Parts: sequence; structure tokens; C-alpha cells
Amino acid sequence: MTADSSAPTPSVVVPTARQRRRGMLLILALALAIFCWQLGNTGLVDETPPLFAASGRAMAETGDWLTPRVNGLPRFDKPPLVYWLMGLGYALPAGNIWDPLGTWAARLPSALASVLTMLALGDTLLRYPLQGDSYPRRTAIAAALAFALSPLVLIWSRTAVSDSLLTGTLALSLLCQWRCYASGSGRRWWLAWIVLAFAVLTKGPVAVVLTGITLVLFASIRRDLSGLWTSLRPLQGLLITALISLPWYAAELLVEGQPFWDSFFGYHNLQRLTSVVNDHLQPWWFFGPVLVVASFPFTPLLLFGLGRVIADFAGGASFQRRPARQSLGHFAGCWLLAVFLLFTAAATKLPSYWLPATPAAALLIASTALPPSLQQRRGLLIAWCSTALCTAVLAAGLLASPLWIPLIQDPEMPTLPAELMASGLVIRAAVCFIVAVLLGTRSLWGSVPGRLLAWQGPMVLFQLIALVPMIQLGDRVRQLPVRQVAKQVVEQRRPGEPLAMIGVLKPSLHFYTDQVVVYEGQSQAALANLADRLSHEQRQGFQGLPITEVDASPSVLVVINRGTAAKQHWQGLQPQKLASAGIYELWRLDRSRLEKRAADLRDAGVALTWKKPRPERY
Repeated sequence: MTADSSAPTPSVVVPTARQRRRGMLLILALALAIFCWQLGNTGLVDETPPLFAASGRAMAETGDWLTPRVNGLPRFDKPPLVYWLMGLGYALPAGNIWDPLGTWAARLPSALASVLTMLALGDTLLRYPLQGDSYPRRTAIAAALAFALSPLVLIWSRTAVSDSLLTGTLALSLLCQWRCYASGSGRRWWLAWIVLAFAVLTKGPVAVVLTGITLVLFASIRRDLSGLWTSLRPLQGLLITALISLPWYAAELLVEGQPFWDSFFGYHNLQRLTSVVNDHLQPWWFFGPVLVVASFPFTPLLLFGLGRVIADFAGGASFQRRPARQSLGHFAGCWLLAVFLLFTAAATKLPSYWLPATPAAALLIASTALPPSLQQRRGLLIAWCSTALCTAVLAAGLLASPLWIPLIQDPEMPTLPAELMASGLVIRAAVCFIVAVLLGTRSLWGSVPGRLLAWQGPMVLFQLIALVPMIQLGDRVRQLPVRQVAKQVVEQRRPGEPLAMIGVLKPSLHFYTDQVVVYEGQSQAALANLADRLSHEQRQGFQGLPITEVDASPSVLVVINRGTAAKQHWQGLQPQKLASAGIYELWRLDRSRLEKRAADLRDAGVALTWKKPRPERY
């Protein structure tokens, strides 16, 4: 069998060019509203995003676009594409005016990657409508929204990390590959491999592995290896991917040597796959619940779409005889299974690892637009009723928020429960989901894409009028105090005076002060470490000096949370309290008193630990 099989093709409604343009403009407007509305109105969220943002800004400030660096140390955890894109944003003029919090430049790569993913999903379904779909424009919009409204996508698309960029570049590459195969012409086969190179420059070889598993599964199911091979030209394609992506890896290895090899390939890739790192131990079935949450409340539709694909796989010959243009749902099933299989096999598991599967899940949800067979009609009805039930349960849980919000206890956000209750935002969210249930159930007798859109409309409203304000409230409670104390650091710091943060460690302090920060925990060893590091540690932008040196600062600025400050070994140091914000205090601490206390602790048997290797150190 070949990609351009002569099997009869059921009639489909193909939108005109004008209809496609209108559909794409609507998807673009929705994408910009969902992902870019008030994107830069809140500060960076600790702990990981400030590390990415600081690395990107450092590239723009130093002109070193090869090695990402944060807080004076190389950052080898991710390849450079996300840092390059952030750095380009920080290099734009007048950033203090249009981006005073530094978050537009940091978050825009994630947001735009999700915007492009929505457009790619919509364009694919407009140009290659599903078999028997009478409303392809509605299906295209519904699929794009099914991706955008995933709880994981809503969160990570507004987060300054590399996960959304990987999801977007991988999705664009895989969709280009399927379209090349479906067209039967093999035109622009090289485009998918160029985009795959960007995915490799975003998060490393995992992009190639996921692509390979997806294509192998799809070729095996279709029994059309020759058709795929002819259309995609994988050997030439992988060469293109390598020519674009490998030069940075080679240059970084040449400049940084063994530390880069051990950290990036050893720790952040191989070790994450084969052993648990950073205490991210999860059971083997971890991604089952993640699959459920990631598409909620449309998970029943996803399971129905996935079940229909699996049933087609089991059907064998009848499925294989279908033209390549009718295989998008099956390709999405292989795509989703590739993510599931790879990361289930990995020892380290995180919810964000599921993000590359969310575009495939959106296609499977949209595939419920296909007319069901007689045997499937009951299952589809159950899926829709289950979706209504899930949405109703979610609305009920939000309405019951006065019962569970007071149970939220976070020492970093002690006022959150009271402020969240007073804001009324949770009730506003509940109203959005109630409207979704009412509109969705009322449209049960309409076309399936229209029904899905009726459900999705109020959820778009939820994002704009409830979720975004909740993010702003969380920023005010959790992150604003860090920015306030950072402002005091900038105003109070003397020339050459070192800066430390003790107890609750917030990389955003480094970002907003633009100073190297010595981070230590709250233990006795942390106090001893701090004194020793101020005398001996060397990193870019910071040279520790013994207090006896002429150029050494006699004092150190310390940002410490009140819980840590109350511990006995931090008492009696007679600090000068310069400012406070939220749970944080800013001290000016005499280093001679600090060193005396550290010497007493060492005499009591407390050992220094700061020189031990820590791959996640900053």
C-alpha cells in the first residue's frame, strides 16, 4: 500500500480560501486573547522561571550568546533557543518602559509557541478536513481551543520556561510531517526537519526520540513504511536537523568541555531517563491521572476519540486501506502514545512532560466530530454526558470554595485564603463553568463541533475574567514582597557589599537586583557555609574575600524569612534591620559576628557542605 492509495474517499466539505482565512483570523484572535492578555502584568514566578529569564537577559547584556549563565554560573540544563528568544526581547530598547517587570520578554516565547500551535492545528483541519465533517471550520476552531484550554497549556503558556516552546516546535514538525505524507506529493518535506532542529535546540534529543517513536508507530499501524519513507525522506531530513542543531552543541562542548557533557547529556538527559533526579519519584502509572487532568473537563471525549482510534487499529485491513488524508486521528493517537510510552518508561516524571501530547489530545477531542458508527453512538453519548458531569462537578467544587479555601496553608502566602475569598474570583470561575454546562447540554442536539464550541466559549471567558486575575492575586501575595525587598537591596547596598538570601530561596531576587546572590538554607550548616563562601567562593561577578583583605566588605546584606530568622542559630547576630516586606526581612550583618558564630558551629561538629557537587545549583 502507498500513501496515495486509490481507495474511494468519502466526501468531505473543503472550506474555500476565504473561509480558511476567516477561520484562521478567528483562531489568531482567540489565541492572542488567551495567551497574551496581560502577559507582562505580573512578575516572574519562583523558582524556575527567573533562572531562565536571568540567563536570557545575561546573554543580551554580556553579548555571550553561546553559554547560558545565571547568578554567575553556567546553566547547562537546556539548549539555547529559549534563552536566545528571551535575550532578543531583553535586547530591545526601552525595556524599562514597555516591560518593567521583565516578564513580557521572558514569557513571550512560550505564549507565541502556543499561538502558533493553535494556528497549525486549525490550518491542518481546514486544509485536510476530517472524513464526513460537515463543519470543518467549527472543527478547526474547536480543536485549537481544545489545545488552548488544557489546564497544562493555560499554565505553561504563561510561564517563562522551555516546555511550551518544545511543545510548539515539536507539534509544528509532526504536523508538517503528517501533511507531507497526506498530500502524497512529498513537497516541502524539508520543512518538518528544519522545525525539528528548533525543537532539538529547545530541549535536546528528546524531540528526535518522540518524533521517531511517533513515526515508527504510525508506519507500523498503517503498514506503509515505504509511503512514509518516500514522503518524509528521514535520512536527508535528519541530516538537515543535525546541520542546524549540532553546531551549538559542538561549540559548547569545545568551550565548556567535560562540565557541559556531564551536566547536559549525563544529568539532564540520560540520568533523568534512567534514574530519579530532584526527588521527582512517581509511580509507573503517573501519566494516567495526568492525561485525565490535562484535558479536563473534556477527558471523556479524549478517551472516546482515543478508543475509536484503537478500535481502528484492531480493525486491521479496513483501516489500512483508508487514504492517507483520512489518517490524522490515527497519527494523533500514535503521537499521544509516543509521549505516554517514553515518559512512562523514564524514571523521572513531571506533569510538564505531558505537554507535548496536548496537541495530539486536541486532535483526538476534535475527532469526535466524525459521525459515529451505530456501535459507537451510545459510547459518544456517554462521553458527552460524562463531560457534562465533569464540568458540573468542577462548578460545584468552585461553588463550595468557602469550605476548602480556608484549608490552604502556605507559609509563603499566609494571607492567600482571606484575599482569595474576598476577591470573589472563585465564584466568578464557578459561574463560567455553570454557563458552560448549560450551553453545552442545550446544544446536545446540534452538530458536534458546535456543541464543543458552546462548551468552550465560557471557558475562554473563565481564562480572561477569572484565571488571569487569580494569577495577579497570587503574584501580589507571593512574589510582590520579593520584588519589594529587591528594590530595597538596590537602594541600600554599598559598593562591593555581598548579597545573600537565607531560608526561603527565591531566584527572582537575583533577577530583580541584577546581583549575584549567595543562596543558603536555614540549617546550622547553611550559616557555616555562608560565612565560608563569603570568604572563598569564586564565580563570574562575585569573588569571595576573607574579611582580613583590604578590599573585603565588612558587612553582608541578608534577605531572610521570619521563620528562619527565629531559629536559635540565627539569633543574637545583632543585624541592622533595613526593611521588611511580606515574610522577608533585609538585614545588614557584620561579617565578623557571622564568622564567629560559624566558627562556634564548626567547633561543635557542623561540617561545610557547599563544595559538594550539586547539578541544580544556582
